[in-house]
Formats: sequence, C-alpha cells, structure tokens
Amino acid sequence: MKPLLFLDVDGPLNPYGALSAPAPPDGFHPHRMRPAGWSWPEPLTVLLDPDHGTRLRALQRHYELVWATTWEDEANAWIAPVLGLPPLPYVDFPAPAVPGPAGTFWKTRRLLAYADGRRFAWVDDDLTEADELWARRHHPAPALLLQIDRSVGLREADFDRLERWADTG
Repeated sequence: MKPLLFLDVDGPLNPYGALSAPAPPDGFHPHRMRPAGWSWPEPLTVLLDPDHGTRLRALQRHYELVWATTWEDEANAWIAPVLGLPPLPYVDFPAPAVPGPAGTFWKTRRLLAYADGRRFAWVDDDLTEADELWARRHHPAPALLLQIDRSVGLREADFDRLERWADTG
C-alpha cells in the first residue's frame, strides 16, 4: 500500500508569506479566489506554481495524495484545477482548532488518526520538532514531516526528498 502524502495549501503550495514581497517567488502566479469561508470584500490572493501540479501528479506513483488543509474539500474546487490535479480526499478538521498536547500543532493528532498506522509524509509550514517527536512516539509506521518555508513554498529539493523517502519503504 502506498504511503499517504498530506498536503497543506497555505505555506507549501501557496507561499502566502511572500504576498508582501515586490514579486512572487519564481514560478508562482497570483490567482484571485473566493472560497466559501472568505468573508472580505476583496477576493483572496493565492500564489500557485503550475509546476507543483506536474510534480504532485508524478508523486502519485509513490503516494496517495490527501489534502491536509483548512481549505478541506474547497481545495478540490479552487486549488486542484489550477494545478491540474484530480479531486483528492481530504482530512476533515473540526472547528475550532484545539491546540495539540506537548506543544504539537493542532492538526497532528488528526492526521495520525487519518493515517491509521500507514506510512505517511506531511508537508506543512507549521510543523515543529514537537510534531516529529509525537509522530515517532504515537504512530507505528514511519513518517516524514517536512516543514516548508511559507515565504518560498515547496521547492525542487522538497519534491526530491519526498520521492526518495517513498522509495525507502
């Protein structure tokens, strides 16, 4: 069985930390979106790199892709079409987000439960060493947690690492 690849949107795929920069990072293009939860009068600006779609489709040989984002199913309506991805399953996150134990990110326990003992990789901008330690102690299978810089998003080296890791298992 393929490992899961949990995909956060904001940070890894949408380097929102670069929105105040004079120009987006190389390869990223702004898209104006109005997901259901967006209540401001102006649409949300999301930076996306179409090459990420190509790389993620290639990773489907190695992984089952799963949205792990507060966009939940809306990632299928707004993000997937821009990246050329098919609709993906998603982790349902209950509101409000409750901080995790021992300094872990609020998503961590939910993703470990979703993985249900399977190997998984997770890309997110809010991961810390506490999440890695929690996964090692509370998840029976190997897990790769990649913290992504929210100002640059996923880079070629991240995709290479994900591919290498999937091949090790």
